[in-house]
Amino acid sequence: MSNATVGTTPEAVPMRQLVDWRAALIAGFIAGSVFLLFVVFVVPVIFGNGDIATAIRNIGSVILGPTALQEQESLSLIAILAALVVNYALAILATLLLAVIIHRWGLVTGIVLGAIFGFALYLINNFLTSQFFPWFIFNTTWFVTAHIIFGAIAGGAYEAFEVEKFVPIEPVVDLVEEN
Repeated sequence: MSNATVGTTPEAVPMRQLVDWRAALIAGFIAGSVFLLFVVFVVPVIFGNGDIATAIRNIGSVILGPTALQEQESLSLIAILAALVVNYALAILATLLLAVIIHRWGLVTGIVLGAIFGFALYLINNFLTSQFFPWFIFNTTWFVTAHIIFGAIAGGAYEAFEVEKFVPIEPVVDLVEEN
């Protein structure tokens, strides 16, 4: 027999949803890949703003400094690796933060809030990052588009891969002792 008394119902235990960090990492990698492909291959074709080498050197210049943009030769392995490190580190970091914000909602909300989050990232990158990396080339047309696409994909991918886990909320212990 169970400990429960016949005819009684257990109290509902308040639960809270946990962030699925694995889903956030996967979503960050996916969104970072789409962002990189967009910036490297789509932007030069659609917007006519340079070539593949310039886009990669621009991203890599965050680590390599402004001299990376002055190279006129074809891409070096160091520039490619620097661009990959910067792109994926920032994409995963941003998606981890986004996951904390959106983990309680569904797919549509994840995409919409992700797009808004992407626009906020654009504002941070465009106005704050340029203070630390004045050589970084910002083209607002593609940069804002790329960030909004990144955020929407990061939010949507997170919600698509998220495995919802709930844990009971710990009761708050009253620190004031009664006499």
